[in-house]
Amino acid sequence: MGESKRKKEAKANEKFIFEKENYKFMIIGLAVIALGFILMAGGGSDDPNVFNPEIFSWRRIRLAPTVVLIGFAIEIYAILLKPKSSN
Repeated sequence: MGESKRKKEAKANEKFIFEKENYKFMIIGLAVIALGFILMAGGGSDDPNVFNPEIFSWRRIRLAPTVVLIGFAIEIYAILLKPKSSN
């Protein structure tokens, strides 16, 4: 009987690894990364014999990878964000 009581106390004391603010920044970072990959999409040609120079557009070569890297930076910030002290 004492063992089940300890399990209940352990469950009551469980906490998430990160706080709400960390998860909020993680979701924002994932959305920014997804936006970057969406910006990279397209530009191909249906016919393999026809070259489409749109694949080398500024959006796909410069903007989209930069947006993805910014998303990864947001994710790193979310992981390293210190929880607020509860005094």
